[in-house]
Amino acid sequence: MNIGQLARQAGVPIDTVRYYERQHLLPTAQRSAGGYRVFSANDLTRLQFIRRAKALGFTLEEIGELLGLSDQRGQDMAQVRDSAVVKLADIETRIRELQRMHAALKQLVDACPGHGDLEQCPILAALTETRA
Repeated sequence: MNIGQLARQAGVPIDTVRYYERQHLLPTAQRSAGGYRVFSANDLTRLQFIRRAKALGFTLEEIGELLGLSDQRGQDMAQVRDSAVVKLADIETRIRELQRMHAALKQLVDACPGHGDLEQCPILAALTETRA
């Protein structure tokens, strides 16, 4: 299949396919006699793997590591699990931080009447407050 077909089937822009190829997440495509990239079903499977891993929050570097492990079929799954455990801990930390941000912003929104002079705005006051 050509790059357009691959991109369409995977649900990504063509530039994304090229980028992943440059980042060595996808193998360098074979070329047709006309110089066009030719991709296989394995390339589509790999691209779908990348998309799913991104949706779970893995970085491209982490995805590269997971792909490397995936390419070593028959090996122990401990490294894959360890990578997922680390990613899960990172996500849990980000969730806690987002919850803290949510609570702080909710408190400011609840304190703001939404009308009146800007000098009395508790949101702006909190953002411009200087701490000693």
